[in-house]
Amino acid sequence: MSGIAILAIDGPSASGKGSVAQRVAEALGFAYLDSGALYRLTALAAQEAGIDWSDEQGLAQIAQSLDVRFEKDLTFLGGQDVSGLIRSEVVGAGASKVAAFAAVRQALLARQRNFAVAPGLVADGRDMGSVVFPGARLKIFLTATATVRAERRYQQLIARGESADLVAITRDLQSRDERDAARKEAPLRQWDDALLLETSQLSLDQVVECVLSWWKTRTET
Repeated sequence: MSGIAILAIDGPSASGKGSVAQRVAEALGFAYLDSGALYRLTALAAQEAGIDWSDEQGLAQIAQSLDVRFEKDLTFLGGQDVSGLIRSEVVGAGASKVAAFAAVRQALLARQRNFAVAPGLVADGRDMGSVVFPGARLKIFLTATATVRAERRYQQLIARGESADLVAITRDLQSRDERDAARKEAPLRQWDDALLLETSQLSLDQVVECVLSWWKTRTET
């Protein structure tokens, strides 16, 4: 990864980091890594293989052998388009459970680092700046209140034609936050070398503009 510019964006579920990271990557001409997709794929593959989300070794084996392919906005697992499946609330909850296991995180570490290609990479997740790319040139912790994040997720689901319960979504996000922050392996939190970006009152365009401005400042100094 020597000489490859990396911008790491971490934050809780539904904070908007994926949308922001994609836009920033396009603006910079960088590759993009949605690390959460790998955990969602692991959860989905395990479910299809009949492996319980509490079976750490079984999950690690699944993660190690994932047959994954990313093509623009599509995600394939074993040749099957699972772009919609991995974005379901059920798989998302499974991904949060799967991600708590050290063996799973270790199995996916090298795969994530392989996304770092010239001229640069924008990576989003929970531990991009702390574990996967500790030498990232810019690290951002992007967040919003649970209420705002739940409303955003609710609107996403409605837009996709799915049924949604705002109260249930809020409760689920709060549970994920607690689980992600309490896990022993790469807990979710803002690290000392990461800049905080609170987006509750900002539009997507405003957030992207802010990140690009910070990147310009960091790379020019």
